[in-house]
Amino acid sequence: MQLLDSVALSENLPAHGLRKGQVGVLVEELEQGVFEVEFADTDGRAYALLALRDNQLLQLYHAPAQQAA
Repeated sequence: MQLLDSVALSENLPAHGLRKGQVGVLVEELEQGVFEVEFADTDGRAYALLALRDNQLLQLYHAPAQQAA
């Protein structure tokens, strides 16, 4: 995972009002495998900013994977 990648939560975080599947963006790498993730609504207003481990996230892709020849 790299900065500005789109990710989704792989687990519920009820203490933060977040649930599995919510989409965020990696905005900073705090240490190996730990990222600050910003969650925003469809108007771009941020509603959560959390430090999360990479195993709490699922990387999202917007283009098809290249197939081996």
